[in-house]
Amino acid sequence: MSMTMAAKQARGKKQNDVIFAASSAAQSDIKLNGKDHVVNGTVGSILDEDGQIVFLQSVKEEYLHLPNNEYIAYAPIAGLPEYLSAVYKACFEDAKPDAYIDAVATAGGTGGIHHLVHNYTALGDTVLTADWYWGNYKTICKDSGRILSTFTLLTDTNEFNIDSFKEEVMHLSKEQENLLILLNTPGNNPTGFSISDTSWNEILAFLSSLVASTTTKIILGVDVAYLDYAGEKHAVRQFFKKFSQLPKEILTVICYSVSKGFTMYGQRLGAMIGISSNQDVIDEFHEINAITSRATWSNLCRPAQRTIANLVSDDKKFAAYEEEREAYNSLIHERAAIFVEEAKSCGLPLLPYKGGFFLTIPTTQSTKICDALKEKHIYVIPLVKGIRVAACSIPKKQMKGLALSIYETMKELHSL
Repeated sequence: MSMTMAAKQARGKKQNDVIFAASSAAQSDIKLNGKDHVVNGTVGSILDEDGQIVFLQSVKEEYLHLPNNEYIAYAPIAGLPEYLSAVYKACFEDAKPDAYIDAVATAGGTGGIHHLVHNYTALGDTVLTADWYWGNYKTICKDSGRILSTFTLLTDTNEFNIDSFKEEVMHLSKEQENLLILLNTPGNNPTGFSISDTSWNEILAFLSSLVASTTTKIILGVDVAYLDYAGEKHAVRQFFKKFSQLPKEILTVICYSVSKGFTMYGQRLGAMIGISSNQDVIDEFHEINAITSRATWSNLCRPAQRTIANLVSDDKKFAAYEEEREAYNSLIHERAAIFVEEAKSCGLPLLPYKGGFFLTIPTTQSTKICDALKEKHIYVIPLVKGIRVAACSIPKKQMKGLALSIYETMKELHSL
């Protein structure tokens, strides 16, 4: 046995990063054969039609012309007040809930997920999410001594599976005092699925009934990382109003990220926005999460906060930013539409895409299929239950014919 210095709970930590491995293989192939001959569907950032990573010009101009002190000085632990005000506007637009609301800056949307697990569940507790989820949810739970459990996201007709959701919530509510539920919508990673208004009504009615008849407290974490690319900006935000005046035993927390909407992935900035009908709950929300921030990363990137504060508070700049962002939202949806239409034509199975960066092909043989696709210079991500295709980064010219190529490969492997 090899020697270890790690504490018992930290021993054996290892991660097989399939996304990094696939991306590295794609980059090596591009160096050998040129980018026009390689389909790189591994990148989770917006690339333009020439394959270059997008930095919105409106954001770039603001970021590069800040005064020196804004690049150098610390930011407050909870975030610049002007930044947090900007977050409310950028996140909610005209759909701000009627409730007590507060926000704390976080390291991307990931930081908000971390704080929810750390502060609203106990050691050994189970966190609930859908069976199609971002893999880092499991990493965060496991690293924090929690367990991630899932409900079935979709019915056979590709609707939100409210029955499975209710069953799992009821089971866990009997086992623990607090139940943290993580829902990644709109534009779920990896499927592109979004919860409908009707399903939201069912979810919230059920949870409200549950807390009225039991001692369970519900923390509803809504990961909106792909909000700005999930559809028309006002339409995709209307569900926020549904969090108005919920029972005090339900705390809703929006995990908001500036990585995608403002194309500032590496700045590691976001916010967690607490929504409750009870002022005490929101006061506590601010205090405990700010302290956890202090204990985790101290404070966050000031220049990125100031950039967003300046952009959003200036009506002219904000309008220019939204126009620019909307152009890329449209581009991603155009790319996805090409793939969806071709998948339908050739019979390639596909989960329902409503928006966001990714589409997903359901299969239990993803590794074998992705390995075979590499031989055709096509690089996509193998998941436990499917194959993820990045509409955010594959140019339209390479989207054409891609669904058919994947279909033919699956047929060759008898994997349909």
